[in-house]
Amino acid sequence: MFVFRSDTMRARPLVPFFMLGLLLLAGCQTVNTIAGWLGNRVAFTEPQLQRYLDNSFPREFDKIGGLVSARLSNPRLSIPAGDTRLRLDFDVGLGSMGSSEVRSGRFALASNLRYDPATQGLHLKDPELLSVEIPGSGTVLQGGTRQLLNSVLAEYSRQVPVYRLDSELLRKLPSGKRIASTDIENGLVVVRLD
Repeated sequence: MFVFRSDTMRARPLVPFFMLGLLLLAGCQTVNTIAGWLGNRVAFTEPQLQRYLDNSFPREFDKIGGLVSARLSNPRLSIPAGDTRLRLDFDVGLGSMGSSEVRSGRFALASNLRYDPATQGLHLKDPELLSVEIPGSGTVLQGGTRQLLNSVLAEYSRQVPVYRLDSELLRKLPSGKRIASTDIENGLVVVRLD
């Protein structure tokens, strides 16, 4: 059992220590980031990337002058054990001009990541379409159409990041250092400096 004395001289020194403790807890992310940069790497987890994706979708795409539209939603990111690529699964709705019918389905892709200084983001690198499930699509997705979808994914990956690095994080880069590579290892996305 603790007995507190009414002696204010002894109670006052506890307040600064309490406040310091709160500041240290709040600053843990910053400390981890600085420590990471000092070690020439920072790692990001699946949940960090997933939160960014959740706030970036759904997205609408019009192709061929609006003749075909696609709506991507519900991105689900995972990093399979032992893999050096991440996996993204999406729900997709496809429509065409003049038709009220929207075909719904899902697709999955696997990809490496790369850093783009222009967007300050981590982008898909060499995405590969793993599966496409759109009921009623029949043979539409066979052969050359599958390659076309991979080509569209490659174009999309050049423009839109999977995760955008915080400006505050980038300002904490050690002097003379820059982001050299992005790798996926042990279930983490690792950004390395050179």
